[in-house]
Amino acid sequence: MNDLEPLDSAYVADVLSKPPFVTIPGVINVRDLGSLPSVDYPGKITRPGFIFRSAELSNIAEEGEARLRELGITTVFDLRSDTEMSKYNSPIPTIDGVNIIRAPVFKTADYSPQMMAKRYELYASGKTDAFMELYSQILEHGGAAFGSILRHVRDKPNDGFIFHCTAGKDRTGIIAAILLKLAGVDHEAIAHDYSLTRVGREPARAMIIGRLNLEPIFASNTEAALNMFTCRPETMLAFLKLIDGKYHGVEQYVKDFVKLSDEDIATIRENILITPGSRL
Repeated sequence: MNDLEPLDSAYVADVLSKPPFVTIPGVINVRDLGSLPSVDYPGKITRPGFIFRSAELSNIAEEGEARLRELGITTVFDLRSDTEMSKYNSPIPTIDGVNIIRAPVFKTADYSPQMMAKRYELYASGKTDAFMELYSQILEHGGAAFGSILRHVRDKPNDGFIFHCTAGKDRTGIIAAILLKLAGVDHEAIAHDYSLTRVGREPARAMIIGRLNLEPIFASNTEAALNMFTCRPETMLAFLKLIDGKYHGVEQYVKDFVKLSDEDIATIRENILITPGSRL
């Protein structure tokens, strides 16, 4: 699969029609993180119908709102900043029966021209080392945002939820990896989930490129813009190695940056995992 070329439409339609993808009209890149086996806790799988990830919900259709309720999703965690919502004219929707929680990873100050130029330069390279620098920034800024999601898992195990950033790749991919790693899911499976975003956001390819063209570095360099589409499994494998090394494991990261205890983590893990065939 070439990262820089459009994907075959028939292939995309086929993949999107099957689990773990979920159809929510007006929203792209929606997946259920359930039914993944835990290698650390044999005989357990992640709970289906509980944890969902996606791209932004700004253009959700009325049918999509109904679908959220049908899926049992009571809460949306929006990881985007005020700055990017304004830049892309992508406001927070109002959805009857669904609580939307603002959980920005980056604050307004993190969107200074100098910081954004550096961040875009790293994205534009498409290199794994550059993504690791970006992902370290997300980890070190994202404690409060990720904490709101983890505390929901701890406190509301019967309330399905969905989290998203803009495209549903980087910030979304990192908290997805944290949740799955806490549940003991195999690194290869976590990396595969990450790579599915390559297909999941393909229907919005033209819109994403249009947004990127608003930035000089991408408008003048097509390859740099298309590097933003990369969702290689090896990038996520490198991230998982990063969190195990630099941050001393996912549990230690959660304790240091989210301020959760061993007891909290045990409860979160218990609420994510089920025995197949058991009643939810």
